[in-house]
Amino acid sequence: MSDDLKKMYRTVMDDHFPREMKISFDGQTLIYRKRAWKIRDEKTGELIEKGLRYGENPGQEAALYELINGNLVLGGCQFIEPNRGLVSAITEEDMIQSGKHPGKINLTDIDNALNIMRYLSGEPAVVIVKHNNPCGVAYGSRLSDAYHRANMADRIAAFGGCAVFNQAVDKDTAEMISENYLEVVAAPDFEEGTVPILARRANLRIIRISRIENLSSYWDARFVDFKSLIDGGIILQQSPLNRIRSKEKFTLASAEYKGKLYRIEREPTEEECEDMLFGWQVEQGITSNSVIYVKDGVTVGIGTGEQDRVGVAEIAIFKAYTKYADALCFEKYGMGYKDLELLVKKGDKEKELIQEIDQETKEAKGGLIGATMVSDAFFPFRDGVDVAIREGIRAIVQPGGSLRDFESIQTCNEADPKVTMVFTGQRAFKH
Repeated sequence: MSDDLKKMYRTVMDDHFPREMKISFDGQTLIYRKRAWKIRDEKTGELIEKGLRYGENPGQEAALYELINGNLVLGGCQFIEPNRGLVSAITEEDMIQSGKHPGKINLTDIDNALNIMRYLSGEPAVVIVKHNNPCGVAYGSRLSDAYHRANMADRIAAFGGCAVFNQAVDKDTAEMISENYLEVVAAPDFEEGTVPILARRANLRIIRISRIENLSSYWDARFVDFKSLIDGGIILQQSPLNRIRSKEKFTLASAEYKGKLYRIEREPTEEECEDMLFGWQVEQGITSNSVIYVKDGVTVGIGTGEQDRVGVAEIAIFKAYTKYADALCFEKYGMGYKDLELLVKKGDKEKELIQEIDQETKEAKGGLIGATMVSDAFFPFRDGVDVAIREGIRAIVQPGGSLRDFESIQTCNEADPKVTMVFTGQRAFKH
């Protein structure tokens, strides 16, 4: 059975989806072309044309389509027009090293990384995505620094992930990438001499996305979001727009309750504003319900897809502690925390080594001291804010709009030291 499954993972499936697809909206027609790339047949050695390897799982046929004609305007909203393809416009030349032929998840991971990247500033930035959620996002003084910070934010989850860069990959960054296992590396370009370094990983997909340099122009570009139901039905929605372009768009939290006005007493510092803005932009690409923590331009803990807000706040804290301990262990001893823990259990390493890591992690509160908390929706109760403040967070970003906003504001004002909080005036659900 395991051999059969391995064979399925290696198989590039045929798909029976049409070469062209037309979607009509009340007389307006959008035309899509199925994308395929030439690959060498493993048996015959001949060049053949293939689309996606498979869908989310082996055995699921899948196809990628690029919008090639039609301009859609509905209700005064103009949706993205043709000739602006990113992932859907990848050519054979852009697949600098295709490694394994790409499947659906590889491309949707790139797409969601770009969804986050389009909101980040022009300084060096890296987004690492795994299973369509970011596991590490960071700014850096240079691209290699940004990659190191993003990778160490969650070194465990980054294993086998998709890393997207907003600048051309240089040799220093390529050397760092080659030391890790990634499925996909995507960037606007790759400097001379970098591809042979990256190609040390034979199965790595090295992909150029030339329009990454113009991602800011996609900030306000809406697309039609399709959701298919199990009964064959379809739900359509406009893609969301992120209104927070700068820190000035935040509003210092305030709320009225029973005739009394509650206001946040401490305004955010410049550094906190930078992290608030960074965190809210990262939040756009995370599955809801979500709460994340960021600090100094890097993600510290990411909680995704939970049903309750205090629960996801706690999960993100747990992950922050876990990832901090692992990064600390790796930097000190060149191995992961779980590897060291196993050696200690076997008696091959002194238990004091683990105890030291645990103590340092506890004292640093998993790197959360001074961090910013970001929530994609309002806090229905103060409990989510309480658990974060106990860990030393100093700033909070949330949409606002809860009947109990006043309680969260009170909690921040009563904290020692006081915690600041801003409202975005919009939520960022993503399902």
